[in-house]
Amino acid sequence: MSEPRPDPETLLARAGTLAVQRPAQKVAGLVPTAAPAEGALDLLLVVDAGGTVTAFNGHVDLGTGIRTALAQMVAEELDVALERVVMVLGHTGTTPNQGATIASDTIQVAAAPLRAAAAQARQYLLALAAPRLDRPVADLEVVDGLVRPRGSSNAGLSYAALLEGRSDRLMLASDVALKPASEHRIIGQRVARVDIPAKATGTFTYVHDVRLPGMLHGRVVRPPYAGVDAGAFIGTSLIGVDEASVAGIPGVVAVVTMGDFIGVVAEREEQAVEAARRLKVTWKPTPPLPDLTDIATALRENPSRTRVLVEKGDPDGARAGAAQVLDRTYVWPYQMHASIGPSCAVADVTAKEATIWSGTQNPYPLRADIALLLGLDEGAIEIVRFEAAGCYGRNCADDVAADAALLSRAVGRPVRVQLTREQEHAWEPKGAAQLMEVKGGLNADGTPAAYDFSTRYPSNAAVTLALLLTGRVPADNPIFEMGDRTSVPPYAYDNLRVAVHDMAPIVRAAWLRGVSALPNSFAHESYVDELATSAGVDPVDYRLRHLHDPRAVDLVKAVAERADWTPRTGPRREVVGEDAQGQVVRGQGFAYALYVHSKFPGYGAAWSAWVAEVEVNTTTGDVAVKRVVVGQDSGLMVNPAGIEHQIHGNVIQSTSRALKEQVTFDDHTVTSREWGAYPILTFPEVPVIHVVLMPRPDDPPLGSGESASVPSAAAIANAIFDATGVRMREPPFTPERVRAALAGEDLNPPKPPPAPAKRRSWFAMAGAALAGALGMATLALPIRGAIAPIAPPDPASFSAEMIARGKQLAALGDCAVCHTVPGGAVNAGGRAMETPFGVIHTTNLTPDVETGIGGWSYAAFERAMREGISRDGHHLYPAFPYTAFTKTSDIDLQALYAFLMA
Repeated sequence: MSEPRPDPETLLARAGTLAVQRPAQKVAGLVPTAAPAEGALDLLLVVDAGGTVTAFNGHVDLGTGIRTALAQMVAEELDVALERVVMVLGHTGTTPNQGATIASDTIQVAAAPLRAAAAQARQYLLALAAPRLDRPVADLEVVDGLVRPRGSSNAGLSYAALLEGRSDRLMLASDVALKPASEHRIIGQRVARVDIPAKATGTFTYVHDVRLPGMLHGRVVRPPYAGVDAGAFIGTSLIGVDEASVAGIPGVVAVVTMGDFIGVVAEREEQAVEAARRLKVTWKPTPPLPDLTDIATALRENPSRTRVLVEKGDPDGARAGAAQVLDRTYVWPYQMHASIGPSCAVADVTAKEATIWSGTQNPYPLRADIALLLGLDEGAIEIVRFEAAGCYGRNCADDVAADAALLSRAVGRPVRVQLTREQEHAWEPKGAAQLMEVKGGLNADGTPAAYDFSTRYPSNAAVTLALLLTGRVPADNPIFEMGDRTSVPPYAYDNLRVAVHDMAPIVRAAWLRGVSALPNSFAHESYVDELATSAGVDPVDYRLRHLHDPRAVDLVKAVAERADWTPRTGPRREVVGEDAQGQVVRGQGFAYALYVHSKFPGYGAAWSAWVAEVEVNTTTGDVAVKRVVVGQDSGLMVNPAGIEHQIHGNVIQSTSRALKEQVTFDDHTVTSREWGAYPILTFPEVPVIHVVLMPRPDDPPLGSGESASVPSAAAIANAIFDATGVRMREPPFTPERVRAALAGEDLNPPKPPPAPAKRRSWFAMAGAALAGALGMATLALPIRGAIAPIAPPDPASFSAEMIARGKQLAALGDCAVCHTVPGGAVNAGGRAMETPFGVIHTTNLTPDVETGIGGWSYAAFERAMREGISRDGHHLYPAFPYTAFTKTSDIDLQALYAFLMA
């Protein structure tokens, strides 16, 4: 299956067609796009003489199933079979500009013109048929594109017959009547997604699969300030590029530099990979980041401007008079989109025009950025949108498209660029950290006294990277008002203040599923749970007392009933049993949210509620989410199966975010650069998921792509409290954090003073002396930068097959022969070995953090194997690089790393 890309002019030139158009729209957004030409029209729908319906929508399918749901809406309103509808999504040369695919608004907002166009086309065709069938329109019906007298089995007129010899063009009307829910036969049905068969059989075409005649391959070399996109040093840090360092690599076509942008182009992909690896580049030092191990302090110290969104009653006075004051702080970490596949794009740029094949979520904004980058008019650029690795937010898809455009322009041929795993992790715009603080309390009767809520959220509108690296735009990311999503709590607090502190980004950030609504709701739903406990009231009952939205009340009750919610007034600490490592306790937690998105006051997508059931090992701190009952009110459900799939995906991703995911930084850059340093949920850890869907066929359809993620972290945290009696106010809820909380320890203790600089080892000094004695130039072995240590990766993050493969490779490479003292622990190092350079002692390869490689990321391990450079930056010469190991494939090195870390 490949992306359909029909030419609108060709479609409109055909006879026997009916088309519905509208005046082209100027779309406001974070990235301004060009106004359409005067008189320009958007093509929404074409019915052709063969009975095919081609429908156009400017949003893209991210794996959400909108291709299927949009086709259902068109098929329903036109009364044709679903398989006759061809959906064209996201291509800028074909589809209307409807902005970026964000905020769960495709079905809720962007689908509305297309659905109306289909309904208008049906009404027009009925009007054409009425005189030919000698019946009033009210007496006619349509069955699979055949118009006939209502209730009659007599032959009627097909759409093709009605359009024969005609070329009818309609302008979209503003008052089109849609079919009532009582007449739906396709909308509301569980329909299998149209893209799944091709994906399951390996015949689906992703952007990574695009190949063009004469295509070259490119790779980029990024600056050392990964993850940072603001400051005078951005685009100005390059000192020099030694092109001679890649002169001997066959197939290299060009080394391209512009500001801090560096790319290599070669005839074959492996040649480009090798050239990027070997290219010698010199950079200026870059300024340090704030201490992001203490997010709360970093966000408090980041300059901000305050917006008060809501103020009613007297929050300060009510809090001062409360019977019990409850002030709480909640912290949300930086997180990744963590696309499983690195981003890829293909570009074909000439002097006058450009075509970009991209996995972007933002076709028209990307087109505007490429136009600015290349100095072309937007109309001279076409973005051809293909599906890519999932992200539910902005990964590096736009960045790599711009990279490919620059390289293609430089060499005058099509160029395909794919990022490395390390580049994707390091440079993707992160989901922003957030700080939420609540000042409030309880009255003597257990009712809320006050709710004074403030949230701090760094801006998340990351500029396309090449624009910054080349200096085409200044690296001074402005402040955007993005922290207000679901910032107003859903409960009826008499004394309420909501303040948002808008601030510039600290590190490069973009929207991630749930945006600021997920952290804000984490605070709202954790706090109301604490109120309930302090008041001695069951948490569900307490919510219902203060929840005045009838649809929310219905949903909360339905989810609690389905989950067999057990009323409680405090933590139950139910003991499940003992395992090999300690005592296991079980708990249930509740949370509810209405996802409110877009600029304040915004508008609501679907309602969602969770009951999470967890088991906590009180010795190890491990948390397992065993079961989730999640309910959703999405209004009219176009495809209930598709909504269920979206809910499942939300549960899996947000459970991973709550339990495992946090981006780490050193003084200057991102250190989470591979899966060992950024673990995600594995298949054995996926909970059992039960979905409760609320039937609302007479209400408008609502966005369902993000809502089920919003209550997630609070429900899990509240379940941990029910199991242990301990409140978790900062995800991820890692074993280390849970153990500290159980022990009553401060999760953010004061930082110790920096350790004194280490003295150079005797081996390093001897190596330096030997180098001088042998006449080696010191510059031949420059000290490389250290790669920051990581927390030891969880062995469960590696598959059994990967570990087994690594064990076999370690045996084939005889690792233990050199790295084991006779009679000692395997791979623990310390073996003395005679060499022409003197005696050296082998290193410890065990996952011990202090003496072994337990704190080594995969990036550090790979560098040691391929380049002979230790994690701390010193050279391992003369033992490494070992010639055979430098040629080891990526998959074999990853397997060896998995074995040594397991």
